Formats: sequence, C-alpha cells, structure tokens
Amino acid sequence: QDEAKTNKKLLLLDFTGSDWCGWCIKLDREVFSKPSFKEYARKNFVLLDVDFPRGKRLTTTQKQQNENLADEHGVRSFPTIIVFDGSGKKLGQLGYMPGGPDAFIAALEKFRSR
Repeated sequence: QDEAKTNKKLLLLDFTGSDWCGWCIKLDREVFSKPSFKEYARKNFVLLDVDFPRGKRLTTTQKQQNENLADEHGVRSFPTIIVFDGSGKKLGQLGYMPGGPDAFIAALEKFRSR
C-alpha cells in the first residue's frame, strides 16, 4: 500500500489458486501474461498475488498472511481481484471475465476514474 501511495498508483490484489483453479489459470493465460496488460499494469498498479496453491508449498508466514487478507476482504472464491487506492480505500472488485486484456483493462479503468 505504501508503494502504491508513494508512486501514485493503485493496488491490485489477485486472490488466486494459481496451480489448481481453472478460472485463475485462464485469467492468467488470457490477461495477466499478455504484454499489453503487463505494460498497463506496470504504469498504473502495484500488483500483489495472494496465492492459495495446492501443489506449491508456502511458508507458514505466507500462508497466514494470505488467509488473513482473504478473511479481511471477504474473499470466498477464486479468482478475486480487488483494487484499492493508495490510502487503502476499496475501489472495486472483479473475477474472471471474457474478452482478454482489452476488456479487463476497460473494467480496471472504471475503478481508476473513481
């Protein structure tokens, strides 16, 4: 959050099950891995993956931090993308959406204009 505030960017939390959640994998493949999204995100967001993998081991600290963040923000399904401003105000929330990076960027732009 401090990095977002200092750099005048928004904070994007990606709650994901990176190695088992089909919609999460699809979102990563169709949006997050695309050069157009990477460039847009680099300029406008501080990205934080909050991962709940099944095949990859997290440290106890990482696992607890991720669970605390999910509880704090009421995350019950994956993927859940939550956008905050630099002061911690929640601007919006998304899940998987079709349409690739252009559609996802358009949805995020609505949050940026708030």
